[in-house]
This record gives sequence, C-alpha cells and structure tokens, in this order.
Amino acid sequence: MTSSRPLDPIDRKLLHELQRDASISHAELAERVGASTASCWRRMRALEADGILGRQVRLVDAARIGRGVNVICHIKIKNHSAETTEAFENFIASRDEIIECYSMSGDWDYMLRILVADVEDYNRFLMRTVLRHASVATGSSHFALAQVKYTTAVPL
Repeated sequence: MTSSRPLDPIDRKLLHELQRDASISHAELAERVGASTASCWRRMRALEADGILGRQVRLVDAARIGRGVNVICHIKIKNHSAETTEAFENFIASRDEIIECYSMSGDWDYMLRILVADVEDYNRFLMRTVLRHASVATGSSHFALAQVKYTTAVPL
C-alpha cells in the first residue's frame, strides 16, 4: 500500500526520530524535526490516518528472557489450495514462538523466524507441532550463530 500523499522532509525527519525513540515528548520531537509542537502532532495524526505510522510497542531483548535461540525455518506445504494455505497461515498466527512469517517465491513456500530457549526446545516445537501440522510437507532449519544486525527502522 502506498501513501496517499508524498512525504516532505519534515515528515521524513519525524518518521526517522520516531523510529529511533517513540517515547520522546511531543516538544522534544518538534525540536528535533524543526517544527512546532502543534504541527508535529497534526503530522503524526495524518501519518497514522494514512497507515504510515502504526501502533507503538517496546522492544524486548529475547536473550534476556530466555528466548536466545533464533531459528530460520523454511517450509513447503503439501499443496497450494486456498484451504491448505489458510489453515497453515492460521496455524502460524496462533503460535507465539513464530515471530515472523513470509510467503516466499522459489523453492520454499514460507520462511519462519522462530525464537526458542534452546535447541531442545526448538526440536520439540518443530517435531511435535510444526511438522505434524496437516498442511506441512517438509521443513529446513537454520540456526543463527550471532546477530550481526537487527533493526526495526524502515529506510526513509
């Protein structure tokens, strides 16, 4: 979906600052982007109305809460009927361990990003849950050895 209006330099600065720290005050945000507090507030509301700005969340350090193993899992489903893909995607949406899911082109149908406590935890989840789902034909897992880069910021 594209924006209903082009982004001007102040909108871009506003988005940049909000992606860095959404907890700053409206006054601080206005100062950083070079606009009045009222103008900043109006722009934020317009960006929300256009669907450019979504909900606000706090980022959690997964390793510090016992979810330090990051696994990329590629999945092939048994067939591509509407019923099968809907069943698989509903299953994915219901699982907290799966924090990202992408429908893919190429050899694999889906790519999942899964956070678990350890390899044993992942093995249990994969064997007892993912691979037993009626829509899944096969999967391939890749364990992240180190996080080299992680960002939630969208390039502007």
